[in-house]
Amino acid sequence: MLPGLAAAAAAHRCSWSSLCRLRLRCRAAAHGSSERQEWQNLVTLGSFSNVVPCSHPFICTLNQVKLYSTNVQKGQGSQSLSVDKVPSFDETAENIGAELKAPLIKQEPLQVRVKAVLKKREYGPKYTQNNFITGVRAINEFCLKSSDLEQLRKIRRRSPHEDTESFTVYLRSDVEAKSLEVWGSPEALAREKKLRKEAEIEYRERLFRNQKILREYRDFLGNTKPRSRTTSVFFKGPGKVVMVAICINGLNCFFKFLAWIYTGSASMFSEAIHSLSDTCNQGLLAVGISKSVQTPDPTHPYGFSNMRYIASLISGVGIFMMGAGLSWYHGIMGLLNPQPMESLLWAYCILAGSLVSEGATLLVAVNELRRSARAKGMPFYKYVMESRDPSTNVILLEDTAAVLGVIIAATCMGLTSITGNPLYDSLGSLGVGTLLGIVSAFLIYTNTEALLGRSIQPEQVQRLTELLENDPSVRAIHDVKATDLGLGKVRFKAEVDFDGRVVTRSYLEKQDFDQMMQEIQEVKTPEELETFMLKHGENIIDTLGAEVDRLEKELKKRNPEVRHVDLEIL
Repeated sequence: MLPGLAAAAAAHRCSWSSLCRLRLRCRAAAHGSSERQEWQNLVTLGSFSNVVPCSHPFICTLNQVKLYSTNVQKGQGSQSLSVDKVPSFDETAENIGAELKAPLIKQEPLQVRVKAVLKKREYGPKYTQNNFITGVRAINEFCLKSSDLEQLRKIRRRSPHEDTESFTVYLRSDVEAKSLEVWGSPEALAREKKLRKEAEIEYRERLFRNQKILREYRDFLGNTKPRSRTTSVFFKGPGKVVMVAICINGLNCFFKFLAWIYTGSASMFSEAIHSLSDTCNQGLLAVGISKSVQTPDPTHPYGFSNMRYIASLISGVGIFMMGAGLSWYHGIMGLLNPQPMESLLWAYCILAGSLVSEGATLLVAVNELRRSARAKGMPFYKYVMESRDPSTNVILLEDTAAVLGVIIAATCMGLTSITGNPLYDSLGSLGVGTLLGIVSAFLIYTNTEALLGRSIQPEQVQRLTELLENDPSVRAIHDVKATDLGLGKVRFKAEVDFDGRVVTRSYLEKQDFDQMMQEIQEVKTPEELETFMLKHGENIIDTLGAEVDRLEKELKKRNPEVRHVDLEIL
């Protein structure tokens, strides 16, 4: 049976080759000799079935035809050979003709969709010429006059200052062109800038000399100027407490030194040094208070309110070095070389007077701190521990230490009078020195914390945050920082995630919808779309800036202690 199958396959191959030659002759007659030669080469190579696309099912069937298969049944030892059905010659010819008549590749029209993309712009240094510049900067940096700016284009922009709604700016390119028109060349402009810089330096030097002469003149003839704000701060609040303390401690220091000279008591010497250090430190506090109320200037835009903390810090260091140090030294020397003391009657009288005067100063300081703590809504103890009012805090602690020091000194002197042993007096000096060391350490720590930038109360931070989060244009608040600047001033900073839809709606509410729809209908090209988006995009950014200004004003209005607000767009 196998030889018969091989003969049938050979007959099919012959019939296949004959039909292909017939088809080639027909195509050659229609398309020319070049194509005919190509088809003949393919047939000659005997690989026509390999180059015909596999999409023709009949050709693929001929390539994959199986002539026999072996079926082995389980449990049987015999094998049966089955032969597949082979198409006849006529059927093969009809199928091949139908396949060859059909086009080899079905061609469909291609639909290409082109995406309109704007050309990417390279923003070089020249693009900054579109920046705005104020009139003051134009006059100072480009050496122009006010009359020169009148000829330039004026643009009204939203003002960054709270006291004005809008202000006039100029295009930087216009200002630069005007400066070149006025001065002729960049070199001439540079020379003029140099000359003006030299004239400004000379003016400042001359102003400094004139101010010095004016001060000398006032010192010689007397200052008839009305009382300034700096002087008025010493008649109320912490300034008043400091001035009272300076007067009382100065008198106490004088009388204590007289008593020490008369008696030679180590405890009295410690008290005299204590009063001297208190007087000097309180004078330093007065300087800090007068400096802290000065108006902010360009060099110190946030003012000088931290001068109170600086003065209190230096005061704490002075108490430690001069008060505690000298008291310890004198007490140790008294223990090593005890000396007999004279009558202590005068010392007791002076200590009694000091106790009354120091107690009166302490009462004034306590009343002032209670009033300030009540105004802030804080407990008295917490207000003192956080050093919210550094100057009054120093007076409170110094007077408290003074009262306790007087009690310690009087007790030790009494023991010395009763027992006749001068060692008790030296121990009193060491006790006063230790008390002053504790007070100075507390002042140094609290004022250092304040100078490092201390946060305000968590409840107050939460109130400010909730005020922002409840606004419709705000989605979230991040990285909130609220710092106490001193003197009841707070600086608030936060990252704000704005809702762009609300901001856009607030912009659209102020627009003419009919005009905007007409502009949209006129947009036909990418360039026109770019112009439309640039126009309204810039206006939306201005609206976002106006929203930031509105939130800052709202924060300051509801919280008067907030003086500086920095809202950064996230």
